[in-house]
Amino acid sequence: MENSTLPFLILSILFFVACSNNTDATIEADEDATTDQVTTYDSISAKEYGADQYGMKKYVFAFLKKGPNRDMDSLEAQKLQMAHMANIGKMAEAGKLVLAGPFYGDEDSDLRGIYIFNVETLEEAEALTNTDPAIQAGSLEMELMQWYGSAGLMAVNEIHGTLQKQGIIE
Repeated sequence: MENSTLPFLILSILFFVACSNNTDATIEADEDATTDQVTTYDSISAKEYGADQYGMKKYVFAFLKKGPNRDMDSLEAQKLQMAHMANIGKMAEAGKLVLAGPFYGDEDSDLRGIYIFNVETLEEAEALTNTDPAIQAGSLEMELMQWYGSAGLMAVNEIHGTLQKQGIIE
């Protein structure tokens, strides 16, 4: 799979996963719907997740890439990874990081993972990026892009908490 199609595939999957979360909601008939179609709209969740009238919101998408400083012994690399993961947890708990995860399967690729930040500007995302020990050490670099996606992604961390048996970093 080419690197240019990977982000599109990931975004498509995220959109469909985020849209599948249903909560207690008010049901309103969509004026444009046929008689057998009904749209479920949850005004409380829409407000809580920061959704606009289309159920969307602004985020900043970050591509984590290999940085120039990757030569370190295994103990140093392990400590850096633990600090990186702890920072991810802090950003998620603060509500600033919606989604994070590594790419796998192609160790030769410069792309290492993604973040989706719950912020509207590149400057806010850059400030968060600069708190990452792996960025500070030069092991990773990030390319930031503004992104407009489903506000339903805001439910990912809550849902994830119900699925994991053990935390990554204690």
